[in-house]
Amino acid sequence: MLDLVKCDIGYGPRIVLPKLNLTLAAGERVAILGPSGSGKSTLLKHLHQILKSKASFCAQSQTLVDNLSVYHNIFMGALGRHNVLYNIVNLLYPFKQNRQEITQLCLTLELDCELQQQVEYLSGGQRQRVALGRAIYQQQALFLGDEPFSALDPAMGERLLQQVFDAHQSVICVLHDPIMAMKHFDRIILLQEGTKTFDGPATTLSQAHLQACYDHDLSKKASDLPELNPLNQHNPDEYHCVR
Repeated sequence: MLDLVKCDIGYGPRIVLPKLNLTLAAGERVAILGPSGSGKSTLLKHLHQILKSKASFCAQSQTLVDNLSVYHNIFMGALGRHNVLYNIVNLLYPFKQNRQEITQLCLTLELDCELQQQVEYLSGGQRQRVALGRAIYQQQALFLGDEPFSALDPAMGERLLQQVFDAHQSVICVLHDPIMAMKHFDRIILLQEGTKTFDGPATTLSQAHLQACYDHDLSKKASDLPELNPLNQHNPDEYHCVR
């Protein structure tokens, strides 16, 4: 799906991730972890620029239109699938099929608000689920998410993550929760200060890697993590995954 070799990634004149090597295969479920400022969002935005023709994108900023309804914000995910006339008419007078599809999607996302509700009056968790619904409604093979579950409680986040998995062939997510990454993703990428410090199967990630990356004691969470290898000698630049 993608092969980056010694690629400098950043924004404007600033290079955030210098000389990055990264290979991504179709069918992977990849979690990107790292402390704030490590380059996670920069990497995800770069991937979106390259793969946007085949990817749905759920941004951390959500980019919702506050004065439009839940229905309109989610339907905007389908604008690229229809012609301009269809989109204009449907936005003014929603078609029955689209209303039914979006109603069902809202139920799946546990979004208990009216379709005509303006999103500016929703809670943070509801807004995040609207943004997630818009991304899923794009109906692409690849899902790119920048902390798409951060405003939700862990149990709901795990349930909605499964909905994302069910709707997409490949999933790449920036996450703030190592526990979710370890439990549900096949591959983990750790970033620290613009450097990839780990890239491999989740089963080979060690607690030492996490502690070194986040630079704080994870002992309080250690009991909740799946079993970790005590030491992983894997070379991150040699990782390839074929499903």
